[in-house]
Amino acid sequence: MNTVTRLTQFFIGALILAGTLISCVSKETRQEEISMKDRPDYTQTNVNYIGNRSPLKSSNFIKLPVGSIQPEGWVKKYLELQKNGLTGHLGEISAWLGKENNAWLTNGGDHGWEEVPYWLKGYGNLAYILKDQKMIDETRIWIEGAFDSQQANGFFGPANTKNGKPELWAQMIMLWCLQSYYEYTQDERVISLMTNYFKWQLALPDDQFLEDYWENSRGGDNLLSVYWLYNRTGESFLLELAEKIHRNTADWTRPSTLPNWHNVNVAQCFREPASYYVLSGDSAFLQASYNAHNLIRRTFGQVPGGMFGADENARMGYIDPRQGVETCGMVEQMASDEIMLCITGDPFWAEHCEEVAFNTYPAAVMPDFKALRYLTCPNHTVSDAQNHHPGIDNSGPFLAMNPFSSRCCQHNHAQGWPYYSEYLVLATPDNGAAIGLYAACKATLKVANGQEITIDEQTNYPFGEEIDFTVNTSKETKFPLYLRIPSWSNQAEVAINGKKVNIDPTPGKYVCINRIWKDGDKVNLKLPMQLAIRTWQANKNSVSVNYGPLTLSLKIDEEYVKKDSRATAIYDSRWQEGADSEKWPSYEIFSKSPWNYALVLDSKDPLKNFKVIHKEWPSDDFPFTTASVPLEVKATGRQVPSWTLDKYGLCGVLPEIDAPKAAKEEITLIPMGAARLRISAFPNLKE
Repeated sequence: MNTVTRLTQFFIGALILAGTLISCVSKETRQEEISMKDRPDYTQTNVNYIGNRSPLKSSNFIKLPVGSIQPEGWVKKYLELQKNGLTGHLGEISAWLGKENNAWLTNGGDHGWEEVPYWLKGYGNLAYILKDQKMIDETRIWIEGAFDSQQANGFFGPANTKNGKPELWAQMIMLWCLQSYYEYTQDERVISLMTNYFKWQLALPDDQFLEDYWENSRGGDNLLSVYWLYNRTGESFLLELAEKIHRNTADWTRPSTLPNWHNVNVAQCFREPASYYVLSGDSAFLQASYNAHNLIRRTFGQVPGGMFGADENARMGYIDPRQGVETCGMVEQMASDEIMLCITGDPFWAEHCEEVAFNTYPAAVMPDFKALRYLTCPNHTVSDAQNHHPGIDNSGPFLAMNPFSSRCCQHNHAQGWPYYSEYLVLATPDNGAAIGLYAACKATLKVANGQEITIDEQTNYPFGEEIDFTVNTSKETKFPLYLRIPSWSNQAEVAINGKKVNIDPTPGKYVCINRIWKDGDKVNLKLPMQLAIRTWQANKNSVSVNYGPLTLSLKIDEEYVKKDSRATAIYDSRWQEGADSEKWPSYEIFSKSPWNYALVLDSKDPLKNFKVIHKEWPSDDFPFTTASVPLEVKATGRQVPSWTLDKYGLCGVLPEIDAPKAAKEEITLIPMGAARLRISAFPNLKE
């Protein structure tokens, strides 16, 4: 063999080797692509789950059918507390849920028209999530009652009239119950009922439709149910009905005011323009929902915890963090955030949902979930059964923990944690999965072209910084997995199977891991948490302290005083005959330690003297009490002697910045969700 031949063979071999290496690199690149995304690729169509049918705009995320996600850790503990507490037993003690002559079980029945579906929204979904057959059977009784109530003209449910016009708010709530029931059972009677009922709605003259106050404000709930049915049947009359609902619903697109300032309406209804955007495609409607959300917070939301100080109705001049928000408002805000997350894909809505869920909602209920209070405030230093009006908007015992506080929140609270659980893992239009809300769970879902997988998420978030995911699949499958990076996490890290990914995660975006997944593949997400100060200029430059998604409160020594719940209940309470009220006591909560502290902040480095202390995780998986919370922060404070309870018996409004203060002392801060008495907006004192 001559030299030329040898050289030729050498170069040919080198080219083959290079081609092989390039092919391997290209194949590896094709197998794994990791990038930052603002949103998932919604130009594709999910082949596994029902998304929006044309001409509706594609949603960025798709909720999985109820029952697909099994919560674990503290979320599961909360669901179990609900089951064993007020949610699970309300049907035994609330007269509004009594079956005899109930409006949902008896034609012409005289009670329960609103309370039954309010409660059933959460109770039924809790039953499906926990797979509790006794609760499922109880749910079926009410669902069958809805089926049995159908009339020949398509109407169903209680026939209420206001000023000679049909009142449809109760039906709006029950539609959501029926939708969840269909997701769990695939009972086609739901499709038939909703189709006939919506034909009845379409035939109703505009001047007879959505005329009453509550339904007029909350028409967006009806609109989403119409979309739900349209996506399953494609019947064109539903789009005509959607237009009719929007034009007859209160106008939540106003640039500088709202149709009304009722706290629950605001939390529930600000999303109506965004819901209509799904049909209209006009981004002005989407922007209107952002504006409505921000509008109330610019004045009444200058407080920690994600909500706003509206009591029942927001009132000018009452913007201090000692004003509260209804428990109804909290759970409706969480639901709205979850819906807005799916419509827009914007991580902001997941972050806001967590802000309410971690910081405001837990303190609204007793740790055993057997009583709740109507109003909860960011600065809440007494929780008694006295009348604090006009310091708060309502006249009555609206601050005490009571199983009947009041009949709206008593029943509507049930949706909070079940709905939250259903949004922990979402499907994406590009046939992948997304984690928007972080909590321990196991989710079973279909990805790619129908391959079923399980995502096992283990974490103590928001009390821990690390989140571990394990993907289980019977065969190798390529799909994208989206992980939200919170805006507060500046040094997030991602590792796959123990190897750190070479990417700098951008706060406020998603890490998209698009790869061929094998059984047992693991992803570790680290979300380092730091202390941060937030200043509330509209409220005398008061400050709150955040640690990641958690807002901190002064740790107050809480004294619980047990009371007879019949004696301290709100005026509209009604017990079922034979109910044992001693098993369902009321509690007043009083402070046994000083609460009137200002924070001392270093002028150059405000957080210089703060010390974060991580404690052992509670053995019962419940971190939302002053005794069990696994995080505390040591800080420096000074008492403000002039800051006391006011003439209405409420925490006084924030003192002036130059109010006299006592000597410095060490104080302890804990997450405000664990503090049923709390100061979370502090007077600001710089050294």
